[in-house]
This record gives sequence, structure tokens and C-alpha cells, in this order.
Amino acid sequence: MFLASAVESNSREAALTLGCGEIRGGNSKFVGERTLPGMTAWVASVPASAQGVGGDLHFMSSCDHDLISRVALADVSGHGSDVDTPAAGLYKLMRKNINTWDQTEFMRGVNDAFRESGEGQYATAIVLSLHRLTGRLAFTNAGHLPPLWYHATENSWGFLEEGDPLARRGIGLPVGLIPGTDYIQTIVSLRKSDLLVLYTDGITEAVDDNGRELGRGRLLEWARQSPNENPTVLGEALLKRFSEFRANRQNDDETLIVLRRNGEPTISTLLKVMYSNTWGRLRRNFGLTPGLAEEPRADHLEATESNEERLVRIPAV
Repeated sequence: MFLASAVESNSREAALTLGCGEIRGGNSKFVGERTLPGMTAWVASVPASAQGVGGDLHFMSSCDHDLISRVALADVSGHGSDVDTPAAGLYKLMRKNINTWDQTEFMRGVNDAFRESGEGQYATAIVLSLHRLTGRLAFTNAGHLPPLWYHATENSWGFLEEGDPLARRGIGLPVGLIPGTDYIQTIVSLRKSDLLVLYTDGITEAVDDNGRELGRGRLLEWARQSPNENPTVLGEALLKRFSEFRANRQNDDETLIVLRRNGEPTISTLLKVMYSNTWGRLRRNFGLTPGLAEEPRADHLEATESNEERLVRIPAV
């Protein structure tokens, strides 16, 4: 299943809103929208493997208080079942740090988890955490390709690190290479209607009939030329050009994620947060939300439809 055709076959699926304390993601095929606190996400991830699982791994979470959204995208050195252990480890860390906006401990844990897996794996990764009320975005880049950033008020595109020397220095080593590595966390303000485009090297290293790589510069130019009224419109426009560029040849896992900061009136947002906190506590106290206090089980995670996503493939416990 090529990425563009996957988008076409799944474009009518309804968006899903992540509830308080919820995590979604995995390394299986998924195409669709997700709504998180303060942002809307559109994801298209299609593994190259015929088994339907790959080395591109993504997770999204909503904190217990409906205030913090976290998005993690990793390109793991391996495919299929080789990614099961890192996927399970990343899921556990997303759960452990779900209510913490600061990413320092999270990134240290990710690096240690890869080192301790004993399988010699490593990964490039980009991790972002948005605070819904302030619009402050914390991001850490561990050797990953820099996201594209659309500044809505200026109607201009660039890279996330553009114009910020500290952010450029914050692009660190891939996780899992060196024990004890500290990763720099950079804070920026994400404004109403700003967009971020995350991607893996399966996108930028794709080649056309003449053997020319797409490259991140060309992807940025495509973004500048594409409609961007919402994440789905932009994502599908980029994938249409991508499919035409590489003539439906897929040699690597391909993932594209578009994030949009939602502009919400402060009073309206506060009321939503108050309701979410109250309802979230009731659900947790009375056990109305299954799975939030336990590890994921394999029988809970198997995909039943082509557009459903599997969180992680781990043995049943």
C-alpha cells in the first residue's frame, strides 16, 4: 500500500479526539486525524514492509488535565518485529511522563531505553510538547530531520530551528548511541493557526525517475505552494506531489505528520479544561476508562480495520 493511495482510501475516516490520559500511535499503518489539547494533527504513516509494520514509530498523548499535548516521531534502525521492544519502551515513557511538559527526563529515559534493550538499536527522534493555555512548545531533536514551520501571522514557511541559533545547536545525537547523553530542550511560541510538518527520511530520500532525491528543501518549497487551511488539506496536497515525484515506488517506511495550533478563546479553553479535569477524575476514580493504569496487552492492540492503528506489539501479560 503506497502512502498516497492509503490516504485516498482512508480520507473519509472520522477524526478521533484523545481523551484525558490517552495515548495513540505505533509502528503500523495509519492514516487519519487526531485532536489533542490545543492542536489538530493529521498523520499518514505507511510501512514499506508487506507485514504492515515498520521502523517509523509515532505516539501522541493528552495529559490527565487536558492541558499538555505530546507528539513523538522516531525513525528506528530496524523494521517489523525489530521495533517491538523500542515501541513498548517509548509507550511506557509516554505514559510515565504524560503530565510533564518538560521533556528532560523523558529524553533521558528514551536514550537509556534504547541502550538497555541489548539489541544495539538506535533512532533519530523529534519530540514536541505543547502547553494548551500558553502556546509554548518545547521540542527536542535527536538527530532527526527538522520540522517545517508555518508562521500564520507572517504567512511564511521555514524550518523549526530557523532564526534561532540555540535551536540549531539543539539537534543532538540519535537516541541509543551514547549512555548519559543530555539533549537540549528548546522553547518557542506556537501561535494560532501555526503549522508544523514532521517527516521521516522515507519522504526526503525518495528519488524520481532520474535518481534525484526529494530533499527537505524541495519539501519546504512544496509546502509554500500548497493550500494550508487545515492539516488534512496540506498533508494530502503534499502527498499528492510526493506520489507523482516518486511514481509510486516505495523503498522505505514513509511518515508525514501535520500539526496545527488551534486558536481558542481563553475563557472557552478554561471551561473545557475544568470540564475535562472533572470528568477525567470521575472516570479514573470509578474505573470508567480501561487501560489507563495498566500496560497495553497484545490482544488490545491488534488492528481490526485497515485504518486503525496498533499501539505496540508486545507479548500479552
